Amino acid sequence: MYLAHWQLKEKPFENAADPRFLFRSEKHEEALNRLLYAVREKKGAAMLCGVYGCGKTLIAEALKEELSNTGRYRTVHLINPLTDNVDLLREIAVQLGAAVDPALPKTDILRVIKEELETNANDGKNTVVIVDEAQVLEGRSVMEELRMLLNFQRNGEFLLTLLLVGQPELKEKINQSKQFQQRIAVSYALGPLSAQETADYIQHRLNTAGRSTPLFTLEAFRAIIQLSGGIPRRINHLCDLALMAGYAGGMQVLDQPVILDVSKDLEL
Repeated sequence: MYLAHWQLKEKPFENAADPRFLFRSEKHEEALNRLLYAVREKKGAAMLCGVYGCGKTLIAEALKEELSNTGRYRTVHLINPLTDNVDLLREIAVQLGAAVDPALPKTDILRVIKEELETNANDGKNTVVIVDEAQVLEGRSVMEELRMLLNFQRNGEFLLTLLLVGQPELKEKINQSKQFQQRIAVSYALGPLSAQETADYIQHRLNTAGRSTPLFTLEAFRAIIQLSGGIPRRINHLCDLALMAGYAGGMQVLDQPVILDVSKDLEL
């Protein structure tokens, strides 16, 4: 609706996990590099934690894109892992390309997964299993099944790399199992953007959407920084509503009052 008014080719502040919009702040770059290191070095498991809306899923999508460009990896991405242990294993097997009968027992599903992992290895492909929103995994049995997947090894190397992505309580769940905790070879806690990074983040997304000139006044930037706390999802909400309000009001730049006004709808 407001694209032509603001000289944009697409919406810059959608919360969809589009790797093109990943702002590679120092923190986000470090998080991505650590996950890539775990994958490339065939580590057993890695963990990325961060508060809601800080960009974890976007990093996971950027990781998948980078891996797919090499042709050397087979990736499973579980984006809704709130399920029991058998359903979790079945979904992994299906995403690996196996045809799994719904009535197949757990032992047979594990056998199918192992066969798929070995096939990938024989084809020169490494397998990566990403569990997004992993903090919602319930029950010790579910976490134990994930840990047990790391027992699939050949010639001293893991047949898959398990990447756990979730909110800070994920770390607490992992720490409840010393065996699982010891399998986490790489971990990183993703924090909010700094004030300068927030301003750069906004301009980066505008640039990606086709607008190179600034739309926000300095005072507007300061308001966004304060109200968002440097959390990308909050920044997106504020900026998107401001673009709509500015368009409706015929504005040419977005100032502090419009940011403060739209923030009332978000209860920030």
